[in-house]
Amino acid sequence: MNINTTEVNGHLIAIANLDSVILTDEQSALDLIMTISYEHNSNRIALNKEAISEDFFNLSTKLAGAVLQKFVNYNIKFAIIGDFSSYTSKSLKDFIYECNKGNNVFFVTTELEAIDRLSKAN
Repeated sequence: MNINTTEVNGHLIAIANLDSVILTDEQSALDLIMTISYEHNSNRIALNKEAISEDFFNLSTKLAGAVLQKFVNYNIKFAIIGDFSSYTSKSLKDFIYECNKGNNVFFVTTELEAIDRLSKAN
């Protein structure tokens, strides 16, 4: 797993840019959280969209809610980096909009935007 870290505003942010899908269920989310928390001492994670199962973006599977609840429960700020314009589901667009208004989970288009949002999150 290729993970880089950067420190901004006193927050250590872990940025994982992966070629394969690693986030497929609640257990893989917990594995990612624990790996980054312990190996990189960070509670702020940015992950590219390609590393996340497509089931996550189909809200009827309930995978997104279950996975994101793990991040919130473990006090991990989480950004997903990618192009979400290809998704046509109004529910998903509303979900992304609501997440981006919050302070825990962000859907962003660039790594710099992820760093910015994660460094400012309370």
